[in-house]
Amino acid sequence: MDLKAHIRGIPDFPKPGILFYDISTLLAHPEAWRVTVDRLAEAVRPFRPQVLAGIESRGFLTAAPLALELGIGFVMVRKRGKLPGPTVSHTYSLEYGSDTLEIQTDAVEPGQRVVVMDDLLATGGTMQTAVELLYKVGGDVRGAACLIELTFLKGRETVRVPIETLVSYDS
Repeated sequence: MDLKAHIRGIPDFPKPGILFYDISTLLAHPEAWRVTVDRLAEAVRPFRPQVLAGIESRGFLTAAPLALELGIGFVMVRKRGKLPGPTVSHTYSLEYGSDTLEIQTDAVEPGQRVVVMDDLLATGGTMQTAVELLYKVGGDVRGAACLIELTFLKGRETVRVPIETLVSYDS
């Protein structure tokens, strides 16, 4: 199945000049979504994860059902102030400013094998920040996975773990 046929391009969102790749059309198509989860499972299984870490918020959509499919745990990486209890944070630079992600201090056990997941890999800053957070709480980050990669932004070069993606766009 061609997954790209189920991903909608929305021009000028969230601002002029940006082409947004909308996965809501993929999620709404049960056969395409089943194929997506199956292909993600094939891509992630070789890392032998014990837990998947989903990045807020679309990473939750991929990581949670995949964790269920693989019979492993799921943890959340969220924006500052969204998680209860003790957290660890990591601030990273954006094109115009900075942002902070957090994870609960007890989200993973020391040495637990983790794969980080998001819907899309662009510049890699958010993905690498999640990797750093998981290291801070003792995770053994084996890799990362995304549905979509924007190869022209070279985010793969920023992330310091192996990355698996299902669909790529070159422009």
